[in-house]
Formats: sequence, C-alpha cells, structure tokens
Amino acid sequence: MRIELEKRPDVSKLFAFVSPLLALVLTLVFGAIMFAMLGKDPVAALDAFFIEPLLEVWSLHELAIKAAPLILIAVGLAVCYRSNNWNIGAEGQFTIGAITGSYLPIVFYDWHSPLVLPLMLILGALGGALFAAIPALLKAHFNTNEILTSLMLVYIAQLFLDWLIRGAWRDPKGFNFPVSRDFAPEAVLPAIWEESGRAHWAFIFAIVAAIGVWFMLRYTLKGFEIVVLGQSERAGRFAGFSSKKMIWFSFLFSGALAGLAGIAEVSGSIGHLQPAISPGYGFTAIIVAFLGRLNPLGIIASGLVLALTYLGGEAAQLSLGVSDKVTRVFQGLLLFFVLSCDTLIYYKIRIVWSRVRGRAA
Repeated sequence: MRIELEKRPDVSKLFAFVSPLLALVLTLVFGAIMFAMLGKDPVAALDAFFIEPLLEVWSLHELAIKAAPLILIAVGLAVCYRSNNWNIGAEGQFTIGAITGSYLPIVFYDWHSPLVLPLMLILGALGGALFAAIPALLKAHFNTNEILTSLMLVYIAQLFLDWLIRGAWRDPKGFNFPVSRDFAPEAVLPAIWEESGRAHWAFIFAIVAAIGVWFMLRYTLKGFEIVVLGQSERAGRFAGFSSKKMIWFSFLFSGALAGLAGIAEVSGSIGHLQPAISPGYGFTAIIVAFLGRLNPLGIIASGLVLALTYLGGEAAQLSLGVSDKVTRVFQGLLLFFVLSCDTLIYYKIRIVWSRVRGRAA
C-alpha cells in the first residue's frame, strides 16, 4: 500500500477562500489541546493569547509595531514566491538592512540633520537588496538552489551583527555591554500618534507597500510578468519575458523591503543596535505570506494575526507562566495547517494497493 497525491482537475474557489480560516480554527483547536496538556485552562489560555492584547489602546499600538516588519517582509516575499523564486533568507536581509541603515547614526553620531533619517531608510533598503543579490546571482548564473544559499546567509548576517556590536560599534560609554550608541533624536523614526502609544511610521510604510504591490500585481505589465513566469517559465519565454531578470527583480525587491523593515525596527522600536534585533520576523513572514494567499491585501490581515501571536505569547508568559516557546508552537501549527489545507485543495489523496507476487521455488 502506498499513498499518492493526485492533482485535482478543478480547484474549488470556495475552499481556496475558506482554507486560511480553516487553518486558523484548527490551530486554535490544537492550541487548546496543547494548553490542556500543560495543565492550563484552555479557555483562559486562548483568551490571554488572543483577546487580552486587543483590549487596551497601548497594546493595539504594540500590535502595529509587531505587524509592521511582518507585513513589509511578507509583501516582498510574496513577489518572490509568485514568480517561483524561493527567498528564505529575509531574516538575514532584515539584519543587514538594520546594520547598513545604522551606519550614519553610529559612525557619524555628531551629525544632526533632517537628512539623517531618510538616508538611514535608503541605506537600510539598499543593504537588504545587496545582500539578497547574492542568492540571486548564484541562482541566475550558476543555477544554485536559492533556498539553501539564502538560508545560510542568515547566519552570516547574524554573526556579522554580533561581531560589530561586540567590537567596532560597541558603545564606548556602555559599560562594556554589547550595544551600540543610542541613536540621536534625528535618527529615530517618529511615532504616528505619540499621545496614545509608541506605534511608529513603519506601520504606514507597510500598508503603503502592500497597497502598492497589490496595484503592481493587478494592473501593471511587471505584475503580469511575475504571474506568468511563476506559473510557467516556458510560457513566459514565449511572451518575451526573461526568467533571469525576474530572479534579480524579485530578490532585490524583497531584499529591499526586508532591509527597510530592519532599519525601521531598529530606529523606531529599539533606538540602538544590539545582538538580537528580531524574534524571527524574517521566518515568521513566510507564514504571513502564505496565510495571506500571497496577496498583499491578505498579507495585511495575516500580518496582524501573526503579530497577535507575539503579543499573546508575552501575555501568556506573564498571566499563565508558560514558556516563550509557546509562540513558536502556535506559529508552527499555523504554517502546518495552512500548507496542509492548501495541499488538500489542489490534490486529493489516493491509496494505491499493490500485490506482491511470490516467486516459484
């Protein structure tokens, strides 16, 4: 007996729409089972995880702060994935963007000018794009698997950040702690509505990026090229599109958005560089992209949902005394069910029975 997946001739539009919702429901059900196994009240645990963070205005600001990098990165990844280019290294591009964008406020800390912040954002996006150009170059010209190269570069970026912060960029007045100088006020991304919370302009950048990419995919020739090459490289060649150029475009574009997210996170939320600047935004953004059906407008909603798991995880740690790894479990369950539901939409399971013929002695 063996199990095979057989492609369905027709895909139900209804189930394609319902699939992410079903994945969310299944995640909640199995999350409740997990809390019960940990000896916690499932209802109280899910309430702490998904309801409590939405009851205060300041926590809604925190939700926007968590969602901003997830949406920015996921929108860029959606362009990659829809063009059939698999960038798994957004976490590294996020880190390099934070480093290159922080060059001005750390090295030229005495320069106080309104130009500092715009230049930081440009340098962050440029750094992320250049770092993403490495797997693009290896795939386009050497046919190297971009999943492996982009993923391995994540660890190089993180170790490079750690080396910088513990060495040349360490704050000389920081009592030997591995942190950089605090950014000057001119280098800090301002809050949207400072009177009620600390959500900053990165969330606006994320919304604008999502709407802009949605418009590009739906109404421009470049969007049509992305869709055609993603569905069939051969059909794209007949239409006059270049798969190599698309590799470069998709990687540079997604890397730029990840780099912008990196410097926006450091400038708006942290205020300095430190060895740990991300709880895994680059990897979580992969879940956000697929939960949003690789649609930029859907990614806004899914980014808020995944941001809620970060906030809920912190709330659950305080109120229930559970481990911070619970957040990763929820995110892993969500990705598993999203991919499982999508698989069953496009394929049906077929059990094949085979007889084993014995040989005559």
